[in-house]
This record gives sequence, C-alpha cells and structure tokens, in this order.
Amino acid sequence: MKNLVIVESPAKAKTIEKYLGKDFHVLSSVGHIRSIVKKTKDGTPPIDVANDFFAIYEVDPEKKKVITELKRNVKAVGKENVWLATDEDREGEAIAWHLCKVLDLPIETTKRIVFHEITKDAITNAIKNPRTVDMNLVQAQQARQILDRLVGFELSPVVWQKVPGGKSAGRVQSPAVRLLVEREREIMKFEGNSQFKVTAIFIHDNQEFKAELNQKFDTEEAAYEFLNSLKPAEFIVSDISKTPGARNPAAPFTTSTLQQEANSKLGFSSKATMASAQKLYQDGKITYMRTDSVNLSGQAIAAATDFIKRLYGPDYSTVRKFKTKSASAQEAHEAIRPTDITLETASNNSYDQKLYDLIRRRTLASQMSPAKLEKTTITIDIKGDNLPKSKKPAQFEAKGEVITFDGFLRVYGGNKDELLPKLQSGDGVNSHDITARQTFTRPPARYTEGSLVKKLEDLGIGRPSTYATIIDTIQTRGYVEKGDSEGQPRDVIVLNYNGEEVSRSIVQEKTGSTRGKLIPTPSGELIADFLTDHFTQIVDYDFTANVETEFDKIAGADLEKSTMLHGFYTPFHKLIEQSGGIDRSKVGANREVGIDPKTNKPIIARFGRFGPMLQLGATEDEDKPRFAPLPKGAKIETVTLEQALEMFKLPRIVGQTEDGQDIKANIGRFGPYIQVGKLFVSIKPEDPHSITLEKARELYAAKLEAEAAKNIAEFPDGIKVLNGRFGPYITNGTKNVKIPKDTDPKTITHEKALELLSTTTAKPTRKRVVKKATKTSTKKK
Repeated sequence: MKNLVIVESPAKAKTIEKYLGKDFHVLSSVGHIRSIVKKTKDGTPPIDVANDFFAIYEVDPEKKKVITELKRNVKAVGKENVWLATDEDREGEAIAWHLCKVLDLPIETTKRIVFHEITKDAITNAIKNPRTVDMNLVQAQQARQILDRLVGFELSPVVWQKVPGGKSAGRVQSPAVRLLVEREREIMKFEGNSQFKVTAIFIHDNQEFKAELNQKFDTEEAAYEFLNSLKPAEFIVSDISKTPGARNPAAPFTTSTLQQEANSKLGFSSKATMASAQKLYQDGKITYMRTDSVNLSGQAIAAATDFIKRLYGPDYSTVRKFKTKSASAQEAHEAIRPTDITLETASNNSYDQKLYDLIRRRTLASQMSPAKLEKTTITIDIKGDNLPKSKKPAQFEAKGEVITFDGFLRVYGGNKDELLPKLQSGDGVNSHDITARQTFTRPPARYTEGSLVKKLEDLGIGRPSTYATIIDTIQTRGYVEKGDSEGQPRDVIVLNYNGEEVSRSIVQEKTGSTRGKLIPTPSGELIADFLTDHFTQIVDYDFTANVETEFDKIAGADLEKSTMLHGFYTPFHKLIEQSGGIDRSKVGANREVGIDPKTNKPIIARFGRFGPMLQLGATEDEDKPRFAPLPKGAKIETVTLEQALEMFKLPRIVGQTEDGQDIKANIGRFGPYIQVGKLFVSIKPEDPHSITLEKARELYAAKLEAEAAKNIAEFPDGIKVLNGRFGPYITNGTKNVKIPKDTDPKTITHEKALELLSTTTAKPTRKRVVKKATKTSTKKK
C-alpha cells in the first residue's frame, strides 16, 4: 500500500478504491469528525469573541475509533502519501481541514482532490490534478458555523425565558418561519368574492368542444338573465385564428430546482429528495447533488447529443449551454446529471429510481429541440334579439393546441393535444349544454416544501446544502406542520341552460385543502412575532440574504472572516443584553374570552408551555384554575365564549365498557383520546364531544388487541416475553434481553427465559466522558 485516500462517506470508499487500483487504500471519515464544544472544561466560552472568534473544537465521541484507524493508516503510508477527497463544497473543505488538524497533516502540502462525479475518469483526473486545502472556503464554512452557534447559544435561552413554549431560534430557520406566518395571515385576512363563469359545450360534425364566455357576471340574477336570453339565440363562428408557437425545455437541475420538481411531480419532501440524491451520487450514478449551477460539461453535452441523435434522430437534438443566474454559483461546477446518460435503471430502490429517472429525463430534455405548437382560437358570436346590453358583445371563445413536433416533450412534460373540430368562418354550431357556475376568488396559496425552497432561493436565504435542513428543522421544532386536510365543503350555485329552459342547482366542492402544505403552528406564529418585535435582524429577509453574500465573499477572499463576524455579532449581542427588560407576560396574545355563567369566573385564552390554551379562573384565585385546549381551528384572537364553554365540558363520560368501566373522552397534548382505567387510546380524527359509545368501545377493543399482541407471554414472577420496537425480547423489569433470530418467541418457556436473562450480559451504563478540547484558529498565516 503506497497511498491513503480519505473520503467522507463509507459508501464511496469501495467504489473509489476499485477505480484507483492496488496502489491506493480508501477510508472514510464518516462525515464531520469535530465540532465546536458545547461546554469547555474550565468554563471559558467555546467561541472566544474577543480573540477574533477563535473556536474550541473537540473530536465527536462516536468518531474516536474512526480517528484511531485513520491515524494508524497515515502512519503506515507516511503523511506525504495522504490524499483528502472530501466533498467539493465548503463543508467538505472544512472536513479536510479538520482531518489535517487531527491527523497532524501539513495544510500547506497535503494533497486535496475534488471531483463532481464518482466515475473512473473523474477520479483518475482528480489524482492527476491535486491542490491543497482552500483556506478561504474553510474560513467561509467556519464563519457560518460560528455565527449559527452564537445565535443559537445566545438567543435560544432568551426564547426559553421569554416565549411561552419557546424551544429555540435559528439564524436561517427563523426567516423561513416568518415567511409561512406572513402567508398564513394573508390567507386569514383575505376577503374573497364570487362571480359566475359561463362555459358551453358545442357540437359540430358530431365532435364536442368546450368554449368560455368572454365576460363574467357578478350576481346570480345577471347570470340567469343571460342564460335565459339564449333561448332564441344562434351561435355562429365569426373568426378562426391560428398562431404558431414553441416551448423550450428547462435547464438541468440545481439542488433547488430538483427539490421543487421532486416535490411537485413525485411528492418527495426536501429531506427525502436529498437522501435519494446522496445515494445515487455515492453509487456513481449522478454528479454531485449540492450545486447552484445549471452548467453541463462539454463531455456531458456531447454524450447527450449523441444519445438523442441515435435514439430519436438529428431533428430532436439542439445543443444548449445554460447560464446560471445566481451570482454566487460556481460555473466550474455542473448541474445535477447522470454520469452515464444511456443508463436507464440506476437503482433497485423505487424512490431512488424515480428520482434518477426525473434527473435523466430533465438532462436529456435540456439538449433537445423545442416543441412546436399550433394554437387555435375560435370566436363564436351569439345572434339573438333578447341578449342583455353590455359594453362589449358577448362571445364564446374556444381554444385548442396541437403539437406539430413534440421535441423535448418526447421525454419530459407530456404531449397531450387539445383538439378542435375543423370549422370555417360563418359556420353555425349547436349548443349542447351552457352552464353558469359560481366561482370564488382564491386566497394566496400556502407554501409547499418545493415552493418554500423556491422562495428562499429567490430571497437569497440559505444555500443548496441548507434548504432541506431548514425545512426539516422548522418542522422538528414544532413551529411548522404539514397539513392533511382535504378542505371544507362549500355550496356552489350552478345555473344550467339545456336549450329549452334554465335550471338551478346547488353542488358542493371542497375548498381550503391543506394536504402537503406547510402551516405555521401557534408556537411558530408566536416565535415569529417575538423575533420580529425584539430581534428584527434575525428575521429580516434582506439582512439574512446579505449574510449569505458575505459568506460568499469570504470564500472568494474578498472579506475577512473576523470583520464579517464582528459586523453581525456586535449589534446582535447588544440586543441580547437588552432582552432582560422584555416582559414575558406581554409576549403573545392573552385575551379574556368571557365569564363562565356557572362559576362566574373569567375564561382566558393564552399561550401555555405546550401552546395555546384556555384557562378558567385567575391564577391568584384560591381554587386552582382549570385548563382546556383550544377548539380545533380556533385561535386565541378568535375563539368565542360558546366554543370555550364547550371545551370545559371535557372530560366527558361516554359510557361504560362491557365489563362496567367508565370510558372518559378528552383532548390532551397529543390530540383527542379516550381513557379506560390507566389505558389511553387515541381517537383521531373523532371528536371527544360527540364520539359514540359504539365507536369508543370499538377503538378500545382494537387497543386491547394491539396490547395483547405486544405481550407474547407473562410468567408468575413478573418475567415477560414482549414484542418491542426492535423485535421480541425478554424482560424482568430491570434487564432486557433480545431473543435470538432463530428462536420463535412463542416457544420461550419460563426456564429458557431465566437462562437467557442469566447468561446474557446487560449493556453497561454509559459513563460521562470528559472530552479533551483543543483551541484552534482558522486564521490564515
């Protein structure tokens, strides 16, 4: 063994070693190996602000074995034969720097290699062109890490102390929560109105086609008057216009557009998209998945062009070079593309394969010819003596589109034609059905994961490597949740003219669906308001985007790390120092809803530790106040006395079980439930106010059955055989022993259980390890 290559991921190590041959041994750091300490041994701050933000790092405890193995191999080959091949972004550069520090490798001479894809050509080319660790990129990563740690370390305790139920605050996550809160409030304030849209089904030569009236009606009366006036009317084609058009393909994927499209077309979350992309990259199937470049290499374009010409013919090939709009994008990098465009199947995993197919088709489409279209508009005049007078004559318009050459639509985007019958000016057409349907103006749309990523990118907040983490974090913290409602029913008036008379009907449609949408929780609204009021810069979109630009400047050696950090930290820390004067009792809405007629005590809607709640009675009363959750869908600002009184009717005795035990229905921290003795049963989506005895007994029986399935066997001395989260096991209450895979847990006897408990060593309890910390500067020499 002559050379040692260190990569980040174990999955990449085997592939790369295969490409490099017997003279190279490839090992993995398994991601980051060090992080800024949470607490130092002597109590000094982990980040020394006064000393140019020097940070104290420690090796992550779970990486000690990895480091030991790496040190042993470095000693075997010699420092001069070590190659650092961590990922090509700032995080990868920082890991390479940490490896130099921990393995005692000289930063100035240790060979650093990068590659955009895990292929033999890319790896061997990287070996031929090594460089050293780019300290500018390291400085940029350190600036981000230090800044985020300082914000979290100093701001989170303020949030805990001042915000009821507040968990933490982050530099990039907080503006994302604010975006969602502002959108939700736009929706709440939205006052919609309705109009009547008229559509007609016409027939010509036994072919039906749809047309829409060129005006809408504000009232049902006006719509009815119009339809009624059509009784003696004729419909004559007055104009046919045809215009050629073209549709061009989109650029290959960046990290952002991949997340948006995978969310829209495949329903993938940002986190799931990046996990699949990471796997495909590590398997050598796609190029690096964290990029904001839409550029393709000349080699990739040539391969795609050759493949398109061979498969579809030369007419389908159009070579394109896309230019990245982002000023921070590195054009030397590439968009996300397959490493082998001819490969159709890249994985046995259906999720990974779906994402690969999306990436491959998008890449191919980007190098294909535009789709050619012919758009047709048919104008139909209404001839009748009883038509209502209006400023412009009422006409129907039918629009169709024919794809004359599918081009890139052959592989990406579909190619459905919207055909119209062959008509000439002056032709008469017969109406089959004419309908005036009530339509409602729509409020602004809630964000999906994909549209939130797009908005963050448009605002310049975050970077390719952070979008998925941002969206995952705000949900994990409970500031945002994904909706699952199909919407509420709404009555819609429909007027129909069948050629003889006008009829009226009421139909229902669903409105306000939240399925797959990101919705801020009350805690999210509270934290966004708190930060907006007291820490404006943390949630200011322009300020947050400017910080990202400054990180880019550090990476480009146009700004010193310490200068940037001082510029942010000094005013921020001043706000932290002033936060002691914030009155906790005034944070968040606190509203008296009304007086309980039974007790004559006030009912107050306010924020508690676990979110918004109702309180019956004042805190200072002799009798302890009673508490209840807010009704579903209600807010502190909008809950009514009637709704509040209903909530204090809980817990409710629904009835008794068949063996005579009381069944209580209530709402708790995790939603509605019934309780029988000490057993709690979730009843989602049932309402505890209205759940029937029959339904409650059904859910109780199902819970008992599930509990019984969990308990495989129980012996008189308390030893149990149970089904657990990680498989069947034996327990005596203090010691758990996993049952061997080749043993049927149902065959375990009391003697066998005792034997396994006595012969299996219990896992030792973890002892607190004092971590050895090293103080390290990233300052350039």
